[in-house]
Amino acid sequence: MESRNKVLLKLFLSTLYLSAFTFGGGYVIVSLMKKKFVDECGWIKEEEMLDLIAIAQSAPGPMAVNGAIVVGYKLAGLTGALVSILGTILPPFIIISIVSVCYEAFRDNYFVSQMLEGMQAGVGAVITCVTYEMGAGIVHGKNRLSITIMLVSFVLSAFLQINVVYLILAGDYKSEDIVDLMISMFEFIRHYHDPIPGANPRECGNYQDMNLNMANYLAEKFLKEVLYNIGEDRLNYPEG
Repeated sequence: MESRNKVLLKLFLSTLYLSAFTFGGGYVIVSLMKKKFVDECGWIKEEEMLDLIAIAQSAPGPMAVNGAIVVGYKLAGLTGALVSILGTILPPFIIISIVSVCYEAFRDNYFVSQMLEGMQAGVGAVITCVTYEMGAGIVHGKNRLSITIMLVSFVLSAFLQINVVYLILAGDYKSEDIVDLMISMFEFIRHYHDPIPGANPRECGNYQDMNLNMANYLAEKFLKEVLYNIGEDRLNYPEG
């Protein structure tokens, strides 16, 4: 293993490079992080990388920053996490600062709009690559249970439009078993008035969709109209 200072320097330069040349959000960077830290550097095993990405995805905040934090912490502790954060946020901070100064010119420029449309196609290809590589890793593991869970979850989510929350909670639970959990979650949303993690243009391209006042209102509405007086007719789907 390389010396700590070399690891920190390489970690900073790697996250800086990935952040500067990655467009399309957190899922795009997953594949690139795997190639850098698993395939090229050999610092992390593929199974560990999947676990770290799962932790990053389940935590609140932007995927790219969360991924940098968990990878940096795994490699060099708290210092590694801080170095990774710095390397990840510097490029978007600089780019957004420049764009904000020249916003009018960028907004109406034909070539810029065409470039962004081209990026969307590229982002779709990279996300497909991420899905393939992570899925292939599970298939190569030859664990029948993991493969079955992956395929069933994909079909239920992609074709039957079943919310992923139900897939996560799948098991021997009955609907009434998670009512208290749902109430607790929506009460938290109703009373939440602090800043939303990642709700800024530097960290999330969709930050304008994060409407806290509307979330408070909808949580209150759902609690009063559904959860607080939920009945048997809403806990179980009719059969037949």
